[in-house]
Amino acid sequence: MPRVTGTDIEWRETPGLTPYPDALAEMEMRQAAILAGEAPELIWLLEHPPLYTAGTSADPAELFNPDGFPVYDAGRGGRYTYHGPGQRVGYILLDLNRRGRDVRHFVHSLEGWLIAALGQLGVTARRAEGRIGIWVDHRGTEAKIGAIGVRVRRWITMHGFSINADPELSHFSGIVPCGIAEFPVTSLSELGVNEGKTRFDVALKDALPAFLGSLDLTIKEG
Repeated sequence: MPRVTGTDIEWRETPGLTPYPDALAEMEMRQAAILAGEAPELIWLLEHPPLYTAGTSADPAELFNPDGFPVYDAGRGGRYTYHGPGQRVGYILLDLNRRGRDVRHFVHSLEGWLIAALGQLGVTARRAEGRIGIWVDHRGTEAKIGAIGVRVRRWITMHGFSINADPELSHFSGIVPCGIAEFPVTSLSELGVNEGKTRFDVALKDALPAFLGSLDLTIKEG
């Protein structure tokens, strides 16, 4: 098989609901193929049926699961996260060997990409000191609209983010989302953004060059 040496990135949008084990298996295979130079990097947008994933720091005391949703070990960093219909999940498989071996910078750039895309929808989002995720102001308090959880193996990134477009927010009550109990979870639909998932996908693609450029700065500065 010819070795992939270009800078092309596959952008994939999968319709319907993708079972989590299928997505995890696909990421594992693609990660190995990217490392071997047999496949291009991948940005994969999809949705899952209702489920919870456990990161490497998950605390069983933070899982309640009254609806009996499946729970999967994700292998990523972080704690418990909910995925379900109406949520845009993005799996980011990039080769940091070519983009600077700096995981902290990668996560910071990923946050900036999501914030920029939400800004195109008129949503003012931000990072929050000491709290993982993407945050907005809603009903007089801070609320979480997006989660981030990544894994890096041999400098190939896996997993990525989820942004709440119009999921069933009550499903988040089955866990302590990412271990943060004192702030609510919100969605684009609660913020008055219609067709949020479709519009967010367009905004993500529009903001992609700036995201990749911010990663390339690691190489230039290094």
